[in-house]
Amino acid sequence: MAKNNTKVAELQALGKLLSESRDGNKKVVLCHGVFDPLHIGHIRHFEHAKKMGDILVVTVTPDKYVNKGPHRPAFSEDLRVEAIAALDCVDYASVNSWPTAENTIRLLRPDYYVKGSEYQATEKDHTGGIVSERSAIDSVGGQIAFTEDITFSASTLVNRYLPVFPEEVSQYLTSFSGRYSADDILGYLERGRSKKVLVVGETIIDEYVFCQTLGKSGKEPVLATQYKSSEKFAGGIVAVANHVSGFCDQVGMITFLGSVDSQEDFIRAQMAANVEGKLLYMEGNAPTIVKKRFVEAYPFQKLFELYEMDDEGNKPAQTHALCSKLEALLPEYDLVIVTDYGHGMLGPEAVEVLCSQAPWLAVNTQANAGNRGFNTISKYPRADYVCMSESEMRLEARSRSGDLKDIILNVSEKLSCPQMVITQGQSGSLCYSREDGFVDIPALAINVVDRIGAGDAVLSLTSLFAVQNAPVEMLGFIGNVAGSEAVATMGHRQSLEFVPFMRHVETLLK
Repeated sequence: MAKNNTKVAELQALGKLLSESRDGNKKVVLCHGVFDPLHIGHIRHFEHAKKMGDILVVTVTPDKYVNKGPHRPAFSEDLRVEAIAALDCVDYASVNSWPTAENTIRLLRPDYYVKGSEYQATEKDHTGGIVSERSAIDSVGGQIAFTEDITFSASTLVNRYLPVFPEEVSQYLTSFSGRYSADDILGYLERGRSKKVLVVGETIIDEYVFCQTLGKSGKEPVLATQYKSSEKFAGGIVAVANHVSGFCDQVGMITFLGSVDSQEDFIRAQMAANVEGKLLYMEGNAPTIVKKRFVEAYPFQKLFELYEMDDEGNKPAQTHALCSKLEALLPEYDLVIVTDYGHGMLGPEAVEVLCSQAPWLAVNTQANAGNRGFNTISKYPRADYVCMSESEMRLEARSRSGDLKDIILNVSEKLSCPQMVITQGQSGSLCYSREDGFVDIPALAINVVDRIGAGDAVLSLTSLFAVQNAPVEMLGFIGNVAGSEAVATMGHRQSLEFVPFMRHVETLLK
């Protein structure tokens, strides 16, 4: 063990060591990757790489940058680098400091940067990483090289021999991968990038106030807490826009901010660069909606919520401004995604404009404490796609225990809606289309941190597939992948992104 520890070095220290070795005319070879788990294909790759020079350095991707889904890596960065250092052919091993290898190449200045044969076809690398790495090795006067030997997929090994999902989920993923490939899904994502998308709905500031519970107040039956810190996120329709922006080049957003305490600077700072905000303003003394959640810092446990909003409904001047903006912009877009949080922005007049003039309409109506069950999907007489939770669907039917499939069929007919995804939490989702019928998709979440915003993520991504008439089973699968990423982070701290999302899909289907 002591021998292996001497082979593990920090990157900066390693840079100095290699500089001294290079003075002795020794050739440095660098390999980089996740290596989770280490297998015979990796070992042979290292052995071939070592033959190209005198000193073999292997760097591993840090845990926080492994973009193969919330359930990866299977082994932590410390264990991965320790296992690699135990190999006789490896001279030094280190945990990388960045998501990719370009900066590492510039720091270590290897003579050869060595990848496996599967990376030779750069057109198949949708991350663009190998092109950037080639540029980096060229900039330091080195060469890129490729090894030729047996290859294995570490993700396949994990899925087959170290499964993180229950057996029935693993079986489903195997079955799904027999019907649809990662390339099939990538095709829909690439074709969706050119879609012009307009998102419509209320902006909501989600603020988390972290506390430490002290206990019951001495004189009154009140829970006393001590303030620790706070964090706020641009939620509501801004979160939807940011999710979509990772997959589409042009995203428009229509929303209302408060006439007082608008927090416009914060909201604009949180919007992705390719989101064009069409910001309208409420009348009177209405603030931008804030939902403040008081949370026990450890464990992460919500205590209660405080809403800051004007719940009097949309006023005539606001309605006129919104309808005018919609009528002007709707013809410019291919897809309109409406997230109706039920706080007054989308009244009957705006709904009528959306339903009659949107070229293709995806809708979600949310039930929450602020609308007390009055915000149901039937307020929209037409939708091309509906994505909502089972509880929201049952609220529409006023049925706690009726057959969910019958409810879906009735709502589909009422809205002339040909496809729906109904999320069911830990039970996954029930999907329906007139063409494919019903399909059950299991949940894919392993690490559940916070469920706030998960429905927004599911709606955002599935809408891009639904507008292309993708098979409904693919909608459900994609939605559950998006949901698993959303619940693995607190609030809206991270938005869905193209490359990590596609890597996650590839990992699941190997």
